[in-house]
Amino acid sequence: MSAIDDLFQQLRAENRQALMPFLTAGDPDLDFTAAMIQELAGRGAAMCEVGIPYSDPIADGPVIQESYTRALKRGVKVSDILATLGQVAGQVTTPLVTMVSYAIIYRHGMESYADALQTRGLAGMIVPDLPADESPQLAAVCAARDLSLIQLVTPTTPPERARRIAETSSGFLYYVSVAGITGERTALPTDLVERVRWLRAQTPLPVCIGFGISQPEHVKLLAPVADGLIVGSAIVRRMAAAAGQRAQVLQEVGDYVSSLLAAF
Repeated sequence: MSAIDDLFQQLRAENRQALMPFLTAGDPDLDFTAAMIQELAGRGAAMCEVGIPYSDPIADGPVIQESYTRALKRGVKVSDILATLGQVAGQVTTPLVTMVSYAIIYRHGMESYADALQTRGLAGMIVPDLPADESPQLAAVCAARDLSLIQLVTPTTPPERARRIAETSSGFLYYVSVAGITGERTALPTDLVERVRWLRAQTPLPVCIGFGISQPEHVKLLAPVADGLIVGSAIVRRMAAAAGQRAQVLQEVGDYVSSLLAAF
């Protein structure tokens, strides 16, 4: 079992759901990334997703795209990101996963990238653009190392394809709440709850919802049908102000995450 399997087994036994913040590695720098992970873990985040900056991000809205651009302009490297995450992983009990384009995995090699995560104590990877033909191979590589391979299901994914995605996923399924890009939203689709209920009936995997979640009201609406909720753009936007006022930003983001946790 992976660390994420253990996490959701414990949460289900306690009848609790996970809050999973997302942040961009290296924005504004890796020292602040490490400090923010520690802050979020201390606030009670169940897991942290860390975005590996990429020049052609998949389905990311302007807030996360801009954070990737800032990090890349500062010269952040994948090897340095993984080294930093490995150091933090030894200091927190919260599992850490990378949100990473398949192009980066392909360039490094499946086994090499998975080995890098395993040796640093990371829990798995989310690969939003994983080609269907490559999915079984990467799933096997991850399973051999007790890593979770988390894949996405969207509102436009045909039912049979959603089932196939679930078969080669592990840890949890990432359900995209809206068709489109990431970003904070005031309202979520009216049929979201029913769609998630359908997906949960198709797989024993936990189902977690992301894209657009940013308010305590969203948490109250979705917590009864989801195993976890993912919050990204609202956190990345707040972190964009980190240069020069880091302690204040850590406090602000921490307080924001605590407000979401209180809504479960």
